Amino acid sequence: MIDRAAAIARLDALAKPRGSLGHLEAIAARLCVTQGTLSPLTRPRKIVLFAADHGCVSAGVTAWPPAVTQLMIGTIAAGKAASSVLAANTGTELRLVDVGSLGPALSPAPEFYRYAPVRAGTGNLAVEPAMSVKEFDAAWSIGTGEAKRALADGAKVLAAGEMGIGNTTPSACLAMLLANVPLDDAVGPGAGSDAAGIARKREVVSIAVARARKMLAGNAKAAIADVAGLEIVAMAGFYAAAAQNGATVVLDGYVSGAAALIAAHFSPSCQARMIAGHCSAEPGHRAVLAHLGLTPVLDWQMRLGEGTGALLAMPLLDAAAAVLTQMATLEELGVGRQD
Repeated sequence: MIDRAAAIARLDALAKPRGSLGHLEAIAARLCVTQGTLSPLTRPRKIVLFAADHGCVSAGVTAWPPAVTQLMIGTIAAGKAASSVLAANTGTELRLVDVGSLGPALSPAPEFYRYAPVRAGTGNLAVEPAMSVKEFDAAWSIGTGEAKRALADGAKVLAAGEMGIGNTTPSACLAMLLANVPLDDAVGPGAGSDAAGIARKREVVSIAVARARKMLAGNAKAAIADVAGLEIVAMAGFYAAAAQNGATVVLDGYVSGAAALIAAHFSPSCQARMIAGHCSAEPGHRAVLAHLGLTPVLDWQMRLGEGTGALLAMPLLDAAAAVLTQMATLEELGVGRQD
């Protein structure tokens, strides 16, 4: 494996003052580390969007109705969502996988769509487990299968995104459970909750995490399943399998970070393959990234999800790889290092 020191040495050998490309050099070094080479590749690449609904919506944790999940699945499938547009314009192949929405399968459906529901939405984590261990395993398996499919197609960089109304609530639970993020930091406005909604969300998260913590030491999978989301677990399986098979894994926002926490819990080595595409406006996301030891490529106060932050980071990964592989070195120019 190439370490950061070797990557920095390569960057310092290029025809420029040391560190003169600023944060782009940090991105380039991280890209080298994730792929274990000084000549990383950023194409072909793929983003898989996992969709599911959440029973906790009935507890008043979001301002949006669950019907919006199905509406956005259709919009993504039609190529009209933010994720669709950004994927098309960054040269990133998009795939959409429904692992547990409340709606029926799309018909007609595009070739990049897969209907594979584990169940129709999770349980209401305010009063019951979100899912069983068996359902956790099923969602995880869907994610691993999607990663292996993408790798078999030749993808070098993989990202995952999500669509699921209410999913910042299980994400907050996972941030508290797996990264010890304080309640007030873990719970944010999500897709626009007002003060009363945030207060209710804190109450729900506090109750659910207290229940899950009692199980964590003895049965981590049951504890995580108790407060997770189907699309979050699928993303976790996707990340773990992608990393284990040598791909660079680009994370998106807070929900993606929660999935990365699950992946890292069960497969700690996968953190070495991760790049944080951005830092979300959700207050808990920064703490999650710190726990994972990741510095975000972008910090633009985004909070949409759908993999949009990961997609926006892709051109910067392209630039970082181009600098590493296409620039001349000082030695090639016959110039000595002056700084």
